[in-house]
Amino acid sequence: MRANYKLQRLFVSDDLAAGRRFELDRQQSHYLANVLRMREGAQLLVFNGRDGEWLARISGAPSKKAVSLELMEQARPQPEPPDLLFAFAPIKAGRLDYLVQKAVEMGAGTLQPVITQHTQLSKVGTARLQANVLEAAEQCGVLSVPQVHEAVSFETLIAGWDAGRRLIFCDEASDTHNPRPILDKIAETKLGLLVGPEGGFSEHERTQLRALPFVTPIPLGPRILRADTAAVAALAVIQASIGDWH
Repeated sequence: MRANYKLQRLFVSDDLAAGRRFELDRQQSHYLANVLRMREGAQLLVFNGRDGEWLARISGAPSKKAVSLELMEQARPQPEPPDLLFAFAPIKAGRLDYLVQKAVEMGAGTLQPVITQHTQLSKVGTARLQANVLEAAEQCGVLSVPQVHEAVSFETLIAGWDAGRRLIFCDEASDTHNPRPILDKIAETKLGLLVGPEGGFSEHERTQLRALPFVTPIPLGPRILRADTAAVAALAVIQASIGDWH
């Protein structure tokens, strides 16, 4: 069953099962009762990343402090989580929000911030990244909520990489423009994508990556792309050629 985009979707932390009732937290209660002005009997969809998506209704008159929900029936079962690991160098806050949201929409299963030599941000607000993940999941029908990991250095990422997972990185110094012939040769089903910062990877980092047997560099066309645009373009071409669109 496809997501019903006509109903409001809401992420909750509670366990979900038929007939269960629970109260939303104060922030969510305020949003439903005072921003959306939903009343007793109004229906919405809820999910927790574990138990699928459920049709729920507001039980009792909502108040500013608490809105109670009653679960009616499961709308969609919980799918297997996507296995695509998306590693990225953090960029400026507003565009980082966009990058994270689009990664969720494009089917990333894990988000891993990476501090490279040219990364301008040294600290990453993991809580903010998680909030953007949940917002994107609510808006685009995602049921498997991606994991958000703490930032690691480039060296730590490479040293701890699972060699059974193919790591694809966006190489702005590639001699060709078309990534499809390169991606078509990849046989692994476990995939990772690494996108660099605005200044690109350093020559040392690029040399390190190209020397590793589990790494595949790809180009992204003839134009210079901003980091957030490159992330979306790379995720799209990977999903379309060897990912879950394929």
